[in-house]
Amino acid sequence: MPSPLNILLVDDEMVRAAMVEEALMAEGHQVICRLASPANLNEMVERYQPDVVIIDMESPDRDTLESMALLNRENPRPVVFFADQHDSDMLKAALKAGVSAYVVDGLVPERVEAIVEVAIARFDAFHSMRQELDKARSQLAERKRIERAKGLLMKHQDCDEEQAYRMLRKLAMDRGQRIADVADSVVDVLGRLNTSSPQGRSADKREPRS
Repeated sequence: MPSPLNILLVDDEMVRAAMVEEALMAEGHQVICRLASPANLNEMVERYQPDVVIIDMESPDRDTLESMALLNRENPRPVVFFADQHDSDMLKAALKAGVSAYVVDGLVPERVEAIVEVAIARFDAFHSMRQELDKARSQLAERKRIERAKGLLMKHQDCDEEQAYRMLRKLAMDRGQRIADVADSVVDVLGRLNTSSPQGRSADKREPRS
């Protein structure tokens, strides 16, 4: 038995929306907010914090796509979009805007439960992949900052790479900071010293010999 979900429903047809809400309630879920248009979608999601967003429209227009893209950036949620018409360009645009499931032929109450489950699974998988990618990018950026700091320490302290890293590690332990944060401070301080010193300025001004 799936866990009960809080759902935000966007549907401009009151009768159909009521039927969908009844079908969802029969499965133990709750529609905590119903909108006639997605104009304030991100604001309403932030206010009500639903588990899933269901949108039923003829086809996503530009304003709807912008609303979904804003939601995906600021308050990402599994989004199920039911469209009455098939349009491959709109399908691609909707998926790019963050839709987890795009279903053509309109919303049929009996199919909502299964489709929502698929959308949540897709959203969770994509969100996990994005977190892993962000983590990898962050780690790469940190390594680059540490390498930059080691290079400056090697130059200014006349030491080798291992000694420079030990200096960074000791500073981090003494300050109770991460090595990457200490590296930022070292790059900031030594970088300024390098550009403000007379030797640094004269070296910058010297022209290469022919």
